[in-house]
Amino acid sequence: MPGAKGSIDMTTDAAAAGETMASPAEERLEIDLKDPALAAFLAWLLPGLGHWYQGRRHKAILFFVCILGTFIYGLYLGEGRVVYASWRDEDRRPHYFCQVAVGLPALPALLQAQRAKPIPFPFYEDFMVPPQVTPEGGPGPRPDGLDTLHKRLNRYWELGTVYTMIAGLLNILAIYDAWGGPAYSIAEKKDDDEEAGGGGDPDGGGTEGNS
Repeated sequence: MPGAKGSIDMTTDAAAAGETMASPAEERLEIDLKDPALAAFLAWLLPGLGHWYQGRRHKAILFFVCILGTFIYGLYLGEGRVVYASWRDEDRRPHYFCQVAVGLPALPALLQAQRAKPIPFPFYEDFMVPPQVTPEGGPGPRPDGLDTLHKRLNRYWELGTVYTMIAGLLNILAIYDAWGGPAYSIAEKKDDDEEAGGGGDPDGGGTEGNS
């Protein structure tokens, strides 16, 4: 009976549409963010650490390698001198607010800025030490002066500064991801066997035979 068959097909289509609309909500993959505030703090302390704490290991390794690698490369270009904290009238360093977003790797700059005698590091003797600034009308450039560093490093001073700032800004995005979770969740895929079993519904076959 064509009429009966048509009504059954419409009902089946409506049921299938309802199942399709309901399935994303039912199959949404939930991610346990644990303590979001603690995860965000750990993500700031060391890139990727917050995601490792949440069990999101692939993202943790990705952020650690990319963000920390960018920061270290910038330090290498600037010979460890492009990251420093200074609020002197002759040398204000607002760049540090971006650089410190990397967390622990940028914190030695705060310690060096407070010490009269800087702490020597094995790889760079003046690591993150604020350079000397020649006052206006004072003697010529000092060997450890800001002018001397600019002339010696040339474009690498600016490149190192930019790389370390970019690393900090990228880590801000990683911190937000650790606190708020991903932008969307991935639905779980159905097993192929279940799909094959659903297609061979005996009721469907009986309907075709009766018509």
